[in-house]
Amino acid sequence: YAALRHCEQLIRDGADILDIGGESSRPGAVALGLEDELARVLPLVREAVKLGVPVSVDTYKPQVMRAVLDLGADIINDIWALRWRDASCQVTAHQVIAAHPSCGVCLMHMHREPTTMQVQPMQGDVVPQVLFFLERSAQLLQALGVDKARIMLDPGIGFGKTVAQNFSLLARQTELLAAGYPLLAGW
Repeated sequence: YAALRHCEQLIRDGADILDIGGESSRPGAVALGLEDELARVLPLVREAVKLGVPVSVDTYKPQVMRAVLDLGADIINDIWALRWRDASCQVTAHQVIAAHPSCGVCLMHMHREPTTMQVQPMQGDVVPQVLFFLERSAQLLQALGVDKARIMLDPGIGFGKTVAQNFSLLARQTELLAAGYPLLAGW
């Protein structure tokens, strides 16, 4: 497993957490099917949870969330902030998170979807728009009984924003932090 060897090297290099994902979310990326994502992620997560650091899994599919949490993953890192829906899935991402009382969750703001997010980026002052969206997403989880301490917010740098808007989110992080959640910003 080259991916597992890479995880081990990251830990030797000082990583405090591993974030594992099977699907690219770069601008223009095409979605990966459920079975392909499970095949990529599950074998690695099964081994990574034994390495002694928290394991985060970057996914938006409830079926993948449930599977990796059942294997012992600690955090779900979701670019869709639990909004993605699949008519064939009997459970929502919100329900999966609520059913795992010890997992953390990172809710990210994304304008549009990976295939279109940079084609038509957001307009205007993004800070209040991003903050409103993220607070509402967090409140939906809390209404299901998820403790606020389990939730962190990600403004989604580069996910449907212009360069100027990204720097505005950086410069005005205190406004985002005022919501009372930890902030994760992936640059």
